[in-house]
Amino acid sequence: MAKKVFVAATGQNSGKTTTSLSLLHLARQKYERIGFIKPIGPKPSVLDGLEMDKDAALVARIFGLEKYKEFMSPVVVRRGMTKQILDGTISTSNLREMIMRAIEVLDRECDFLVIEGAGHSGVGSVLGMSNAQVARMSGAPVLMVTGGGVGNVIDAAYMNLALFRQEGADIRGLVANKIVPEKREETLHYLNIAFRNTGIAVLGGFNYQPVLANPTLRRISDVLELPIHGNQEEVGRIVHHVHIGAAATQRIVEVLRDDTLMLVTSSRDELLVTLANLYNMQDYRKKIVGMLIPGVAPVSKITQQIIDRSGIPYMRTHKTTTEIFLDIIEDVSKLTAEDTEKIDLIRTLAHKRFDFNALDALLEKT
Repeated sequence: MAKKVFVAATGQNSGKTTTSLSLLHLARQKYERIGFIKPIGPKPSVLDGLEMDKDAALVARIFGLEKYKEFMSPVVVRRGMTKQILDGTISTSNLREMIMRAIEVLDRECDFLVIEGAGHSGVGSVLGMSNAQVARMSGAPVLMVTGGGVGNVIDAAYMNLALFRQEGADIRGLVANKIVPEKREETLHYLNIAFRNTGIAVLGGFNYQPVLANPTLRRISDVLELPIHGNQEEVGRIVHHVHIGAAATQRIVEVLRDDTLMLVTSSRDELLVTLANLYNMQDYRKKIVGMLIPGVAPVSKITQQIIDRSGIPYMRTHKTTTEIFLDIIEDVSKLTAEDTEKIDLIRTLAHKRFDFNALDALLEKT
C-alpha cells in the first residue's frame, strides 16, 4: 500500500504540477517506488503511442515512470466528451471504474503516490467526478495549492474547501504558492491565523519565481506554431522580457535587458541587421534570446543573409505585431520535459521550501 496524497488547487495556474514535481522529487529520497496519476486529464497528448494527459506524460518522462504510463492518466477528456456524457452515450460509472482500477494498481506498485487533480474543486463535475469526489474516492489526504496572497487566497480556499467537505474528503494542508518573497513571513502568519480553527495545516510553497513563470523560446514557438530558425541550442532559453522594436535602433540597443525576445517588423532592416550582429558579441548574447519577425512585407535579401549568417534564433510570421504580442502575453507558460533549467530549479527549491518529513507526517492515517 502506498502513502497517498491528493494535490488539489483553488484554480488553474496555482503551481499544482510544480508542487507535485517537488513532492515526487523529495519522496524519491525516502521511498523506493514513487508514482503519479492524473485521474482526469483535460490536456490530451501522446507518450510512446499512448494517449494521456500532458502533465502525466511530463511526470513520466522526468521521473522515468513510463512503465506505469497506462495507469497514470485513466480518463483523458477529448473534444465533445462532455456532451456525450450528458447525452448518456458515455457511462460515468465506467469512467469511475477506470480511475479506481488505475489508482488500485499504483497503490500496490508504489510506496508513495501523488494523485493530481485538475483545476479547482468542481472541475470534473460534468463527468460525475469532481476533484472533490475523486479525492474522497481515492481515500487520499488532500493538500490544496493556492496563490500567494492573503485575502484572495482565504476567499478562494474556503470556497473550494466547502465542496471537499461536502464530499467527505480529508483535507490536511494548504500550500501557499507563488509568495512574494518580501512578504513571505507576513503572508504565512496571516494565513495561519485564518485557518487556525480548521484543523488544516498551512505550509509555505515556492516564492514567486520569474524563471518558472516565464516561457522558453521553445514554448513561444509552440504557442505561435512557428518554427525556430537559427541556433537550435538556444531554444531552451527563458524569455524574461518581450520588447517591441518600435523606437530608433540606437535607443533599443541602449535599453536592452537580459533575456529579451525582440519583436521587429520585417521592414525594419537596420534594426534586424543590428540585432543579428549584436547577437554574436559576448556582452549582448545574454541580452538577446532571439527575434520574432512579423509583417507581410518580405525581409530584404541581404538582411536575410545577415540574419542567417549570424545564427540568431528567429521566427517569422505574417501576423501583425499586435496580434503576436497578445498571443504571447496571454499564454501562461507550462513546463515541458525539455525545460531542464526550470526542472533543475524546481528540484533545488523543493529542498529549500518544503519540509518533506513534516509533510510526510501530515499524511499519516488519523
